[in-house]
Amino acid sequence: MNRTPQWHELRLVLRPFFAEQPRALLLGGLLAAVTVLAGMALLGLSGWFITATALAGLHAATAFTFDVFMPSAGIRLLALGRTASRYGERLVTHDATFAVLAALRVRLFRGWARPEAARALLMRPARLLFRLTSDIDALESLYLRLLVPAAAALGAALLAGVVLGFMHIGMGVALMSWLVVVGWGIAFVVARRARRPAVQRAHAIEALRARAVDLVAGQTDLVMAGRIDAQRDALMATDAQLAKADLALNRLEAASGFAYGSAGTLTLVGVLLAVGALVGEGAIGAPAAALALLVALTATEPFAAVRRGALDAGRTWLAVRRLAPRMASDESMTVAKAEDDASLALQLKNITVTHPGSHAQVLSDVSLTLRTGERVALVGASGAGKSTLLAAVAAEITPLAGRISAQPACLLTQRTELFQDTLRDNLRLADPAATDARLWSVLQAAGLDADVRALSTGLDTRLGEGGLGLSGGQSRRLALARLLLRPVPLWLLDEPTEALDAAVAHDVLQRLAQHAGPRTLLIATHLRREAALADRLVCMRHGRIVADVRRGTDAFDAALRGLRPD
Repeated sequence: MNRTPQWHELRLVLRPFFAEQPRALLLGGLLAAVTVLAGMALLGLSGWFITATALAGLHAATAFTFDVFMPSAGIRLLALGRTASRYGERLVTHDATFAVLAALRVRLFRGWARPEAARALLMRPARLLFRLTSDIDALESLYLRLLVPAAAALGAALLAGVVLGFMHIGMGVALMSWLVVVGWGIAFVVARRARRPAVQRAHAIEALRARAVDLVAGQTDLVMAGRIDAQRDALMATDAQLAKADLALNRLEAASGFAYGSAGTLTLVGVLLAVGALVGEGAIGAPAAALALLVALTATEPFAAVRRGALDAGRTWLAVRRLAPRMASDESMTVAKAEDDASLALQLKNITVTHPGSHAQVLSDVSLTLRTGERVALVGASGAGKSTLLAAVAAEITPLAGRISAQPACLLTQRTELFQDTLRDNLRLADPAATDARLWSVLQAAGLDADVRALSTGLDTRLGEGGLGLSGGQSRRLALARLLLRPVPLWLLDEPTEALDAAVAHDVLQRLAQHAGPRTLLIATHLRREAALADRLVCMRHGRIVADVRRGTDAFDAALRGLRPD
C-alpha cells in the first residue's frame, strides 16, 4: 500500500502535467519567488532605513545630509511590487493549475475508453470516480504546495546568503547552507512520516464515499437482506479509520510547525551572534546588522510553507502511482478500423474470448464477415455468446486471440443508460454539437416528440437517476433517438426490445428498420420479431457459430420459426 512510485511513473504524470501550460506554470513559480524575495527585501530595507534614520538623527550634521528619499522610494516600490506579484502569482498559478487538471481529467477519461472500460466502470464506479476527482486534485499539491514553495524557499535562501555574504562571505555561505539543509530536511522527514497516514486517509475517504453511497442507494435491499446494521457498522469503522489518520497528520503538522519554529529561532540567534561579533569588530554598522537580522528572520518563513506540501506528499504519490498507467499514450486499441476493404463493415478472424479470472472460453475460434449495409441477427439460447460477441466488436472485451476489424460502431445494450440530467443533455451524449432542431427531429423519428412536447419544460425536463420519470417504452425510445444521433455506419443492437410490450416493441423495431438506412446492423436476439429485421441469421451455440443462413432459404425460415414469438 505504501510503495513509493518509481521515477518512470512520476514522469508519466509530470510530462502531461507540465506540457499543458508550461509557460504559465513557470511564470507562476517565478512570481512566487519574486513575492518572497520582495517581502524579504521590504522588511530588510525597512529595518535598515529605520535604524539608519535613528542614528542619523543623533547628530545635526548627519540629519540634514541623510538621504531619506531613495530608501523610502525603494520601500514603497517593494511594497507595491510585492502586492502585485502576490496577486499575479495567485492568479497565474491557480488558473494554470485548474486548466492543467481539467486537461488531465479529459486525458484520464479518454484513457478509460479502452477495451472493458464499461465493465470496469460498472464494477468499480466509486473507485474510478475517485480517480477522476480526488486523485487528479491531489496533483494540485504537487505544484502549488510542493514545487512552487520549494522553489520560492530556495530563492529565499540564496537571497539571504547573498545579502549576508556581502557582510561576511563565511556567514552568507553558512546561512544559505543551513537554510537549505534544515528547511528541506525537515520537509523530507515530514513527507516520509506523513506518507503512511496520508495514504490511509486517502483510502478511508474512498471507502467512506463508496459505503455511504451504498447505504443510501441500497438501503431497501440492505434492509430486506438484514444487512443494514452491518453496513452502518462498516461505515462507522471507516469513519474511525479516517479520524485516526487525520489525528496522526494533525500531530505531524504540529510537530513540523514546532520544528520550523525552532529552526527559525536558532537561525535568528546564530545570525544575531554573528552580526554582533562583526559590529564589535567594526566590520559592519548597526543598520547593516538590522538588515541582516530581518533578512534572516524572513528567510525561514518560505520553508515553513513547504510543510503543507510535505504533509500531502503521501496522498500525491499515491495518486501518481494510480494515475500513471492511464497517462501512457502508447496503448493500442484491439479493434482496428476496417480500412482494407470499404465493402466490409466487420470482419472477425478466429476470435477467442474468456471472462476475467476464468479459463472457460465464452467465444471459441469465431470468424464472421459482414458486408456494408447487411443486416445480420445473432440467434441462439441464452449463454450462447451473442452479447459477448457484440461486446468484443464494441471493444468492451479484449479477445484472448484473433483479430477484429470494424467500421466505427455504436452499441445499444439491453439496458437503457440514462442519467440524472435533462432530456437535452441525455441526448447530446451521442452528439454534443446537436442543435435543438436536430434533437426534435430524432425524437420525432423515435416516436417520442409528442410525449416530450407534453411536458411543461420540454427538452429541459430533468430525469431522475437511471431515467426516473420515463416509462420503459419512453426510455427505450429515448435510447433509439440517441442512437439516431450517433453518426456511425455500424449499429450493434443487443436485444433492443426486450421487456417491452408487443405493441411498443413492434413500433420501435419498425422505426429502427426505417431509419437505419444504409447502416450495417448486427443484432443479438432470441426473439422472432427482432430477428425478422435481418437478411442473415447466424446461429450460435456454446460460443461457436454453428449455422449461417440467408433470407429466402428454407433454413432461414426454419431458424426464424424456432425463435421465441412475441
